[in-house]
Amino acid sequence: MKKLSALFAGLFFLLLSFNAKAQTPAAKDYYAGKWDIVLEGLPQGDPRMIVSLERKDGKLTGSIMDSTKKEIAKISKVEETDKSVTVYFTAQEYDVNLQINKKDEDNVTVSLLGMFEGKGVRVKETK
Repeated sequence: MKKLSALFAGLFFLLLSFNAKAQTPAAKDYYAGKWDIVLEGLPQGDPRMIVSLERKDGKLTGSIMDSTKKEIAKISKVEETDKSVTVYFTAQEYDVNLQINKKDEDNVTVSLLGMFEGKGVRVKETK
């Protein structure tokens, strides 16, 4: 009888340890924050923009700013996947999309309209 209760206790603790591993802490919201992005090869040159994203009510929202941090467009729509975020906004009366792909912890690659490539780096806030 003691062996049987020891076996059940062992199985209970084994199942408890599997359950504890299943509850991992929530991942940091990678795309939220400000991103300094440079697009390469556009007809007007290589423009720099700041993409500011924040999570509100579970969804990403934000705006596009120029290099002087003046807002130039509101983000109208954001599509999130496991590996990228696509933001939609209006620039010079054209509907534009910018796909942002994770490269590493503080760097991204971007694609504007699927035609122009670029890169970006996370803007670290100084306190």
